[in-house]
Amino acid sequence: MSAEGDLFSWPIVTPRMEAAVLEVLRKGKISDLDITVEFEKEFARWLGVKYALAHNTGTAAVHCALFGLGIGRGEEIICPSMTYWASCVPVFSLGGKVVFADIAPDSLCIDPDDIERCITSRSRAIVVVHYSGMPADMDAILSIARKHRLAVLEDCSHSHGSLYKGKMTGTFGEVAAFSMMSAKSFPIGEGGMLATNDRRIYERAIAFAHYARHSSFITLPDIKAGAGIPWGGYKYRLNQLCSAIGREQLQNYGPQMAEIDQAMNFLWDRLEGVAGIRAHRPAANSGNTMGGWYNPLGHYLPEELGGLSISRFCEALRAEGVRDCRPGCNLALHIHPLFRDLDVYGDGPPTNAVGSSGEAKKAGKSLQVSAAVQSRVFKIPWFRRYRTEAIGQYAEAFGKVVENHKELLADDPGDPETLGSWGTSSLVVSA
Repeated sequence: MSAEGDLFSWPIVTPRMEAAVLEVLRKGKISDLDITVEFEKEFARWLGVKYALAHNTGTAAVHCALFGLGIGRGEEIICPSMTYWASCVPVFSLGGKVVFADIAPDSLCIDPDDIERCITSRSRAIVVVHYSGMPADMDAILSIARKHRLAVLEDCSHSHGSLYKGKMTGTFGEVAAFSMMSAKSFPIGEGGMLATNDRRIYERAIAFAHYARHSSFITLPDIKAGAGIPWGGYKYRLNQLCSAIGREQLQNYGPQMAEIDQAMNFLWDRLEGVAGIRAHRPAANSGNTMGGWYNPLGHYLPEELGGLSISRFCEALRAEGVRDCRPGCNLALHIHPLFRDLDVYGDGPPTNAVGSSGEAKKAGKSLQVSAAVQSRVFKIPWFRRYRTEAIGQYAEAFGKVVENHKELLADDPGDPETLGSWGTSSLVVSA
């Protein structure tokens, strides 16, 4: 495509960001806490919660969130099958297990109508992933959680700044976790954040993997009694180079997010009514937004294009210059051997079955949407700038491929046996 310029450049490095990083380096403060603590305070204010705790990855933040909730041996979390593995795998080290729920075909988030099927006497929490920035149906999810006295952990690694009915994702459940690695919409290099309004969750997370804070940040007597050594044996501190970047990103993110939102909606507005494709975005006037549109996707309807395979469709788009177009998204976790066959810790039975009450067997049915979604979603370009001429060229490419779909059918080999990946679309990233 012509005239792309900085259409995809990310992250945006500013002179202030560079100066902040250099200051940390020159003062030898990479492993200190002062800048990180300020970043946490500012992040908590931005999100609208009482406490934020920075981690070296989003995976670590999920791990500490699960421990903060008190998930223990033999207890279960309910998680959407279609998500990045870090949304649930850390529970294994706590002795917990995962029961998978299906996703809703439109939002690609956990389907509230499937959650109650997964609940057993050992259920402790629902993990909600706001997939690709799309807010999950929090009203329905919270209603189920209250009914069954389950905690809610929001995985907001895709949804920095996304709104659900006008309120920020990450503020609905008992605790939230964010990834901030360099490919995310809120990038700080490599890092994560735990956010909560619950002091006990916050202090348990500190006790678990942030030993340097035990003496000054832990106040609850029963937790303070065990201070001095990280309870989990983990060291999840965020380095202050990333904290310095994070503080600057908080200043920049609002305008950047607004421009991304304008650019992505411009594309989908241009493609409104084009056969075979639908936008993955909230309905207008719903009060929901996509935040920074991390890993944006489109829905594919092959029945409107004579059954053209998504692989051939994406191949044709790449030939027209839509270079990042790939079929599929995260593969359904419930089909991976880790959750069915592998004995990670040498216990004998598969790790995800250790201590099972047997009740969760009813949750082992085919997760139909998660299993079939790979041939019905595709990765689209993630525009970081509002450049109407350049974005318009991409819209024209989509229109051209759809218009000529009958010719593409003539040499359509169909889809391979497996689409998607254990990472995020064609790009493997960490959470």
